[in-house]
Amino acid sequence: MIGRLCACLLGSATFAAAEPLSLAFPVDCTLGETCYIQQYVDHDPGPGARDFTCQGLSYDGHKGTDFGLPSHEAMAAGVTVRAAAPGEVRGMRDGVADRVYAGQDLGGQDCGNGVAITHADGWETQYCHMKQGSIAVTPGQQVAAGTPLGQIGLSGRTQFPHLHLTLRHEGVVVDPFAPEGAESCGSEQTLWETPIAYRPGGILSLGFATRVPSLDAVAEGSADDLPPRRDTALVGYGYGFGARAGDILRIVIDGPEGQVIAHDARIEKAQTTLFRAAGRKAQARGWPAGAYRLSVTLLRGAEVIDSRGTAITLP
Repeated sequence: MIGRLCACLLGSATFAAAEPLSLAFPVDCTLGETCYIQQYVDHDPGPGARDFTCQGLSYDGHKGTDFGLPSHEAMAAGVTVRAAAPGEVRGMRDGVADRVYAGQDLGGQDCGNGVAITHADGWETQYCHMKQGSIAVTPGQQVAAGTPLGQIGLSGRTQFPHLHLTLRHEGVVVDPFAPEGAESCGSEQTLWETPIAYRPGGILSLGFATRVPSLDAVAEGSADDLPPRRDTALVGYGYGFGARAGDILRIVIDGPEGQVIAHDARIEKAQTTLFRAAGRKAQARGWPAGAYRLSVTLLRGAEVIDSRGTAITLP
């Protein structure tokens, strides 16, 4: 570690009176397509958790915003993290391995590889879980908003590739989505220079396979490396986030001769991420040649939270 990266804080806090800080989007990605926000700052002072809309995209004591990637493959391709505001690099760390956290001793390096930047009027941003060997700034360096800091990784205390961004004022955590606090359950105030729409869940990836893939393969982005043929099983899968108890993940495959399968997977309990698959065994005469379309929809009652589709052609 070069310089001092962070100091851990206990509890969350509301906005302290100061000149507001305007934040630029910190990741080179498109929300809802190539990245997503999986967790927000926890506003529940007790053992529960709630985000700034009083919904469940947080966990007890979470002090930042998590910008996630849909797969390890996306991380390997490289997604740039950028400074959210102008300031001075206070500290950085590099050299922590990218690997899924499974309870191993991190030696106090829960943030993994990261950067801390001080800004005017007592503000600070901290960027965690970045890719080993990607840190592109040094302590004392002046940076502008948008300066590349490194890339999203899987270092430190994390089980999926993402950037954890924490904002503090005078050492106290502030939620950039609700700087005055979240008592109103859906604050219209924001510190983002371009407001970011809230998504209560969504589809991260979907695809065809010859059998039900493993969750590891889906998370890695390799589940559809072997696409179906006319003589194999035909399976569709969906991988999403932000599921609540009672949600439905609907998987539908349509083929050249009509519907192959329509399956509603009911979610029994809240899940940070969810994975389901459905399909049919190989057919004696083989699948008819032509186009097959897969649609995956996350339903909450009658509300469509997200829906995505993809297609293949069996020659």
